[in-house]
Amino acid sequence: MASDNYERLRALLRSYGSCLVAYSGGVDSAFLALVAHQILGDKTLAAIADTPSLPRRELQEALDIAATFKFPVRVVRTGEFDNPDYLANPSNRCYFCKHELFTELAPLAKAEGFAVIAYGENASDTGDFRPGAQAAVEFQVRAPLKEAGLTKADIRELSAQLGLPTADKPQMACLSSRIPYGEAVSPAKLSMIEQAENVLRDLGFHDVRVRHHELRVMLPPAHPTQNRPQTPALPAPPAPLLTHLARIEVGPAEMRKFLGDGVSAKVAAALKELGYAHITLDLQGYRRGSTNELIQSDPATVAGPDAQPVNASK
Repeated sequence: MASDNYERLRALLRSYGSCLVAYSGGVDSAFLALVAHQILGDKTLAAIADTPSLPRRELQEALDIAATFKFPVRVVRTGEFDNPDYLANPSNRCYFCKHELFTELAPLAKAEGFAVIAYGENASDTGDFRPGAQAAVEFQVRAPLKEAGLTKADIRELSAQLGLPTADKPQMACLSSRIPYGEAVSPAKLSMIEQAENVLRDLGFHDVRVRHHELRVMLPPAHPTQNRPQTPALPAPPAPLLTHLARIEVGPAEMRKFLGDGVSAKVAAALKELGYAHITLDLQGYRRGSTNELIQSDPATVAGPDAQPVNASK
C-alpha cells in the first residue's frame, strides 16, 4: 500500500509542474521536500520560517538535510510574534502561525513562478482539529502527502528507504506548544524551554517535552506584632510575584534513567540556572497532547464558547 501511495504522490507532484514546499525539517516536510526535488528538480524550492518557536538546533538540522540531499532551501522571516492574537495563545494559535507563514510564501511563489504551495499534512492527521489546515485552505495550499493517502508510518518507512535521517526522528511541535493555552507566548519563555529541552537531549533523552507553566504568587502583607503600638496603614501589596514551573515529560521507558544516577539532580540544577523556580517530572511520561488535557472537555475555558476541540499532536 505504501508503495502505491508513494507512486500517487510522485504523480501528483509531477502534475504540479513546479512547487514551493513549506519546510520545517520534520519527518513529513523533509520527505516531501526531497521527493518534490527528485520529481521537479530546479522547479521546486523548500522554504523554512526562522522564528523564535523553532529551536536553533532544528533550524540548523533542517538546513543540513537540505545541503546533504542537495535540494534548495530558502529561509524566510515570519511575523507571528507581532500578532497579539498569536501571543495570547488561544487554542487555535496554530491558525495564526500558519496564516503568517502562508502570507509570506504566497508572494514568494508568485514572484518566482511556483504554481503550487504544498505543506506536510499527512493522512494520519485526518480527524484531528488542526487550525493550521484552515489557513492552508484559505491560501489554497496543497497537502500532497494527505491527498496521496500516505500515513505517518508510511512516510517514516519511505524516508528510511531514501536514507533520510528524519525516518526515526521523534515527533516535534513548535516550542509554543509547550505553553498551556491561555498563558501568553513570548520569546523569553521559548528560549527557556529550548534551553531546558537541550539539557535533556544532551543527557541522551529521546522523547522530551518541557511544559512551561506560570505561577503567580500573592505575597500577603505583614501583620503587626502583638503588644506593639499600632503602626500606620501599610501600603498596597505589590503585584503578584511571577515564577516559572517546568513540567518535564520523558518517554515512559526513559523515566527510570531520569530518576537514577543523579540525573534528576543535574537536570534540576541546570533548569534552576535557566530561571525555573520549580522543576517537576510528569509521572505519566511523554504523551501527545498533554497540554490539551485540561481543556478537551471545556474548550471555552481558554478560547471562549465558540472554540473548537483541540488536536493531540503536540
